[in-house]
This record gives sequence, C-alpha cells and structure tokens, in this order.
Amino acid sequence: MSENKPSRRGFLNIILGGGALATLGSILYPVVQYVVPPAAGEARLSQLKLPFARPDIEADPKKAKYFKYGRELGIIILTESGELKALTATCTHLDCTVQHRPDLGIIWCSCHNGRYGLDGRNISGPPPKPLATFAVNEVDGTIFVSLEEA
Repeated sequence: MSENKPSRRGFLNIILGGGALATLGSILYPVVQYVVPPAAGEARLSQLKLPFARPDIEADPKKAKYFKYGRELGIIILTESGELKALTATCTHLDCTVQHRPDLGIIWCSCHNGRYGLDGRNISGPPPKPLATFAVNEVDGTIFVSLEEA
C-alpha cells in the first residue's frame, strides 16, 4: 500500500526552489525598473510665450531663433515680407534638427540634404511630409506661439 505522504526531500526541494525564485526576482526587479522608463506626465501647452521679443529677431533677421515647445523643438524666422513664421525644427525624415538658410531662402536638413520652404512644405530630398507649423501671435512686441491643429 503506497501512501501519499510528502517526503522530506520533496519538502526541501520546494523550499530551495522557492528561495531561488525569490532571489532571482529580487535581482531582476531593480534591473527591469531601471530599464523601463517611468510614465512621465507632461502638461499640454496651449500657448507658449517666447523668451525673446520681435526686436531681438529684427536685430539679426538672417539668424533664426530656436525655442522649446514642450518636448518639441521649434524655429522662428522673420521672412523678407516682415512676417514671423514658426515651424517645428525637427526633420520629418530622421528627426534631425533643421537649419534656416537665408542665402538659399529655405529651411535645410543637413542629414540627407532635405529642403523645406519657409512655409514648412517639403521641396526636395527624402523628407516624407512637411514641417508642422505654429500659429504666431504678437501682443505688444511679445511673441506667443501655439501648435496649429491639422
């Protein structure tokens, strides 16, 4: 007659296996917490006041000014007609930072020679879509930008 009585060896195997599992978990948990980034909440901006004013831009119209809009990089340019244009400064091809080329009258991405017009539309090169534009509002020389919804 065989009895279903647990043996000492089985009991020790369960205790040792549980201890090994707990040790492995205590080692892997901090590693996983380090590798996986925490969920970061970010405030949604409806409008941003730029840290510079129109006179700062007019002082050197050939030079574009960059600004941060949340996590996004933006560029503001004074066109030849005197209008302020604000666009995202990240190329739509490989997320490189674009540059204003006043000598050519374009916005240029140096990564793969992508070219955009001053209105953000792509002219040539590999960029698949135009740059997003910001709405620009001026109040008493202070510049406010807000992301235009598509």
